[in-house]
This record gives sequence, C-alpha cells and structure tokens, in this order.
Amino acid sequence: MRDTDGVVAGKHGEGAPTVPGSARVAVALGGLLGPLRRAVLRATRNAEGLPDLPEAQIELLRALSSSPEGLSPGAVAERLRVAPSTVSNLVRTMSGARLVERVRPEHDQRTVVLTASQEALNLLERYDRASTAALTQVVEELPDSDRAALDQALPALGRLVTALQAVHGTGSGSGSGMPTS
Repeated sequence: MRDTDGVVAGKHGEGAPTVPGSARVAVALGGLLGPLRRAVLRATRNAEGLPDLPEAQIELLRALSSSPEGLSPGAVAERLRVAPSTVSNLVRTMSGARLVERVRPEHDQRTVVLTASQEALNLLERYDRASTAALTQVVEELPDSDRAALDQALPALGRLVTALQAVHGTGSGSGSGMPTS
C-alpha cells in the first residue's frame, strides 16, 4: 500500500488540500458498493414491479443481449469469469423461466448456443429504464454540491473499473459497467 493516512498536497502542508489515503478510500468505497448496488436494484424492482432476478442472472442476460447471434456456454463462462458449472446452473434455472433459449445451430447439432429470449430482453430494457428513472429522481433531490461531486467522480470510477479488470483479470466483456439493474 502506498499511503494510508492521507497526504498533504502542496508546500509544507500549509493550507493545502489533503489527498485521502488509499486504504481509507478503498475501505470506504468497498463498504458503500454493496449497499449502493442493492439499493439501486431494490429501487429498480420496486419502481416497475420487476421480478427479483439475482445479479448473476442479470449479468448472464447482459452478456447474451450483447451478442444477438448467441454465445456458447463456454464463451459465457469465460466472459463472466465463472465456472462452466455456474453457467449450466444459471441456464437451467433461466431456461425454465423462459429467459434463456438453447439453440442448436444447423451446421453443428452437437453444440448449443445460448440466446436471451425476447421476454428477457424486454425485462432488461425495463430494468434499465427503471434504474435510470430511480437514480435520476434521487440524484435530482441531492444538493448541487453532491450532484457535482458525483459527476466529477464518474471518470475516476470508470478508470477504477478498468484498472480492477486489468489487474485482477475480471473484465466481463458483457457490456455492463456497474450493475445498475
């Protein structure tokens, strides 16, 4: 770790703004991400009366919706960085709910390609619309200074996601940045 207590920027530390310590920022951010993600999902579901889809199912649907031609189960597992057995379990559950379709390509009947059903695509669109509306409403109610701070933080948060994906090999390629729905 580099700095943990904060560094004073500027000459001799007089009147200069402090830069928060990396560890303090990491702990605070880590403590906020889970509750933020759950609060956004809850608000989204409640706003539209949407089904309580687990995040893993939403991520699978996002991966499939970004590839209209479909993906093999192995490609999904690689994209989501999960075990193939996890994909199999998700697909089994989601096929029963008519959210994922298993298609056998005409050129190779031994393989299976997974696609998001039209019902799933409609659900994702509703999740995104409700999520945007719920966040917009709440952000509009914040003080101007908080809205400005959030706006200024967006590029840094985007870079944080990219850095985490690069360093820890967790890039999903599913087309989703932050789980917003």
